[in-house]
Amino acid sequence: MKARKKHYWGITVATWLVLLVIWQLVTSLKITPEILLPSPEKVISTFINLSKYGYNGIPLWYHFMITMVRLLSAVVLAIITAVPLGLISGRIRIIYSMFDSIIQFIRPIPPLAYYTLLILWVGIGETSKVVLLYLAAFAPIYLACISGVQKVNDDYIKSAESLGATPRQVFFHVIFPSALPDIFTGIRTAVGMAYTTVVAAEMVAATYGIGWMIINASKYLKSDVMFVGIIILGITGVALDQFLKVIERKIVFWSGKS
Repeated sequence: MKARKKHYWGITVATWLVLLVIWQLVTSLKITPEILLPSPEKVISTFINLSKYGYNGIPLWYHFMITMVRLLSAVVLAIITAVPLGLISGRIRIIYSMFDSIIQFIRPIPPLAYYTLLILWVGIGETSKVVLLYLAAFAPIYLACISGVQKVNDDYIKSAESLGATPRQVFFHVIFPSALPDIFTGIRTAVGMAYTTVVAAEMVAATYGIGWMIINASKYLKSDVMFVGIIILGITGVALDQFLKVIERKIVFWSGKS
């Protein structure tokens, strides 16, 4: 198994090396204008300059940290609210009937469609941005919790009840552990959904953040700055997903995922 993992890891690394070589060749041969596709050297140089001098007078690390604070605040709030509601909705039909249709109505609406409304309701500050990311992250966790509860084997519940377990004990010792793999899948999906929304959240009435930096750079055709921002977001997104995978393996060790 370890040898197979190393083999697949080698394929992944080789794939990225090939992409880098193609990128270098395309820019070296000037197949596309540099303003559209900056060279790897230009992107690296821009990253170093941004790390030293910042962008628009604001340090790069601050742009990054404010984006992460917005993202993580929204995801944590979504977990705190969506997990209990999803688990309860999966067990109690009345609660499901009350909330599911509302969440299903909001879920497919593109974030930018109601972002201006959020600004009108809660202002142009941080609240509207966090709420937008929260709404993007809420539905995947909620739906995953319902799915996890509905997949619990009824025999497990009946066995626990026959042994004298109370409804509370059944919930916390049977239903919740059984639903945990789906919950983690929902959280990972929610982080991805919120992450794809972060640029939209920083498009309007923002003056810092990696997403804002990308949008602002696009206005002045600074493609090298845009590439730096996109690469930072991509690497951070992969790192967050891998971090969640590690936590999942530690907590849901019985699921057999590797």
